[in-house]
Amino acid sequence: MTKLKVPVHIITGFLGSGKTTLIHSLIEQKPVGEKWAILVNEFGQIGIDQAMFDTRDDGVRDNIVVKGLPGGCLCCQLAFVLQAALVNLLARSKPDRVIIEPSGLGHPAGLLDLLRGEAFCEVVEVRDIIATLDPRRMDDARALQHDTFRDQLDMADAVVLTMLDHSTAEQLSAAHAFVAQRWPPRKWVQEAPQGELPIALLMQSGSAETSDSSVPASHQQLVVAPSLDGAFFDFPPAPGQPQRETGTSLGYTSTGLRWHPSERFDLDRLAACLGELPQEARIKGVFHTNSGWKRLNRAAGTLSIESSAWRQDSRLEIILPESLNKPYAEIEAALAALPFS
Repeated sequence: MTKLKVPVHIITGFLGSGKTTLIHSLIEQKPVGEKWAILVNEFGQIGIDQAMFDTRDDGVRDNIVVKGLPGGCLCCQLAFVLQAALVNLLARSKPDRVIIEPSGLGHPAGLLDLLRGEAFCEVVEVRDIIATLDPRRMDDARALQHDTFRDQLDMADAVVLTMLDHSTAEQLSAAHAFVAQRWPPRKWVQEAPQGELPIALLMQSGSAETSDSSVPASHQQLVVAPSLDGAFFDFPPAPGQPQRETGTSLGYTSTGLRWHPSERFDLDRLAACLGELPQEARIKGVFHTNSGWKRLNRAAGTLSIESSAWRQDSRLEIILPESLNKPYAEIEAALAALPFS
């Protein structure tokens, strides 16, 4: 009897384009009998997106296993880590379906090469690649000229237009026109109010189209064999001694900070502090505040705040274009004055 391959869905998209929100909407529609594995990759060093999924301490919730892979993009720095993580997930969790969310600066070509390679070609089937597009990016010359932004859309089989409640009618029309210029035509283009996508589009998707795109030189230069040592995340930092990690590549710099879970932040002051950062800053965080545990997410200058089930630590990730050259010492000094026990 031929064993069925596990369907793998890649949901790609540029920084802040609503990938995690889209996956949340799909999780809410998940068939009761299916077990899903979610692999979340982040360009930043600290691993915020894993905290955005409400799970138990072991990373499991309602037949959903969540694994975070911070510190680079899957096509280059983390290719080895992804292979090890995926082998482990398939063997131990035996999911019926896998969703992979690459970094907002990740190039899909290397990920496709890995999934279609010898290690996985007989085990998984890559379904239609879905790209998220924030229509507000139509006014962002830096994004429109970024090779990875364009390649993510060019390699996608389908496109989801997100952030509709923050976009103007002109931006939405421009986004539709921008996608229509891609060749060959996408299989479908779907607007997703509040980030909600009908799960039928995921479940009924076919095999991803073969792409001739190769990993660009900017990503090939980053290829390393990273360590699988997770010591940085084994224990929270000591109270009053936040931990910091930084990384720079692909024209962006990220800084990540973690605080002991006993330290609390004044939510209003925290939001005001983050609001003073440049509009171009991509900000994600989960914090223990005077109003409980909260998730903070800012893209294109718009900040959203939601309750969170995360309790492991407070953590923040800020990603900025290198050209802005924002002094991170000033950011850290401002944040250091916020928590209180």
